[in-house]
Amino acid sequence: MIADSFRRVTGKKLVKPGGEVAEHLWELPAVVLAHGTEADPLFFYGNRAALDLFEITAAELITMPSRLSAEPVAREERARLMARVSADNFIFDYSGVRIAKSGKRFAIERATVWNLLTDTGSIEGQAAYFSDWKVLG
Repeated sequence: MIADSFRRVTGKKLVKPGGEVAEHLWELPAVVLAHGTEADPLFFYGNRAALDLFEITAAELITMPSRLSAEPVAREERARLMARVSADNFIFDYSGVRIAKSGKRFAIERATVWNLLTDTGSIEGQAAYFSDWKVLG
């Protein structure tokens, strides 16, 4: 669903054709995260790069509201971002600060965030992809 909806809303491919899509997503050297449509959306997917960057296990990730990936002061900015994604189905230009489990802060640059849009047009959540980040002092 993550790779298919990326192609559906952006017209681009998230992973190379051929082979196992789930394996390609897991092995990407970029972060891929996805959350559902709950009132306080929970992450349901993070690839290896995401788990490493956020210093979290897969079991911890799937119980974490996605809003907690941002510092409290950045949550309003994150809410505005999600409203833009909801309205336009995707954006290619997100930049912001996120926080790892240890408290380490890092800046994301040029993230793509998109709606997980099914072939019938229903939105099953949102996902993000980024390969540019730097740890902040």
